[in-house]
Amino acid sequence: MGLSFVTEPVAVRTPATSANLGPGFDTLGLALTLYDDLSARVTGDRFTVAISGEGATELPTDETHLVVKAMLATFDELGGRPAGVAVECVNRIPQARGLGSSSAAIVGGVQLARGLAEAKISDEDALRIAARLEGHPDNVAPCLLGGFTIAWTEPDGARAVRLATAEGVRPTIFVPQERGLTATARAALPISVPHADAAFNTGRAALLVHALQHDPELLFTATEDRLHQGYRAEAMPGTSSLVASLRSVGVPAVVSGAGPTVLALGPVPADFHPGEQWRAEMLGVDVDGALA
Repeated sequence: MGLSFVTEPVAVRTPATSANLGPGFDTLGLALTLYDDLSARVTGDRFTVAISGEGATELPTDETHLVVKAMLATFDELGGRPAGVAVECVNRIPQARGLGSSSAAIVGGVQLARGLAEAKISDEDALRIAARLEGHPDNVAPCLLGGFTIAWTEPDGARAVRLATAEGVRPTIFVPQERGLTATARAALPISVPHADAAFNTGRAALLVHALQHDPELLFTATEDRLHQGYRAEAMPGTSSLVASLRSVGVPAVVSGAGPTVLALGPVPADFHPGEQWRAEMLGVDVDGALA
């Protein structure tokens, strides 16, 4: 007996995410209150995508779109595909800025497929599919689960735990006009790092888990990093300069993901002006994740 599908449209809201958070390279992530809204319905013969907002003039509108790729991977996991699906995307998460736009698309596709198919898969399997498509779990985990997440990979795939954040955690993003590419940012990283730097980051990452949950006063120290931000600074001088400027006035600021967006995890002084090339937006921590 083949896989069956619902006839009603399904809608999903996926949050932006910020990964690394300073010392938690490829491990820690945070869901933010900035969203893409996606919907899908089963149709007769092909997969199509209609896009408005971010990326509307440049993203593909066929089966090569990340949302559809994720839907197809999930359908295959479930054991069957519909003949076609019409997808609509209202995108608000900036593309290629270090805010998890690709993870939001992938997780959205997984969730849409889960909603359209009458067979079910677990959140654990959904995370595993999404992380396999993205290549690493640090953004897809908070996008799917919400809140603050610790993600890792085992032989059978990605795993993650979700933790609550303290009320004093107040994210602000500084988004530049310029874009960045994760592949380019990763290419700047060395093959090995000094043992002292690895030990430093281990301590800071452990402290960051405590600070985000219980003691935001420790966030400034807890967001120090020696593994990746310094190596990427030359390729993103504006981002590096803004992080330094914010930290010089006591703000726990970090590069968001692979950049170039900057994330501040504490209050920013009212008289702080990042420059005309930066758009600042105060956000909250999303607590629900990708809701279908």
